[in-house]
Amino acid sequence: MADHKIPHFQNDAGHAAIEIGVKEFMCVGANPPYDHPHVFLDMGADSEKICPYCSTLYKYNAALHGDDTVPAGCSWVYVAA
Repeated sequence: MADHKIPHFQNDAGHAAIEIGVKEFMCVGANPPYDHPHVFLDMGADSEKICPYCSTLYKYNAALHGDDTVPAGCSWVYVAA
């Protein structure tokens, strides 16, 4: 995994489900300072995964790439202080 970036996703808006184009990712819950521990999730052979902290349902969508999401705007990018 060291050879590629692991996308991070957040659910500030409280969406019931978020479609993503990757099967290995990090969920941060909401944007800091309201985030939960940043947890690594791997869908494996499945096409859905529920975050054990915030219960966000992530659905794999092969038409999406990188940190694209449906609905849009659920990617999280670390910004150094």
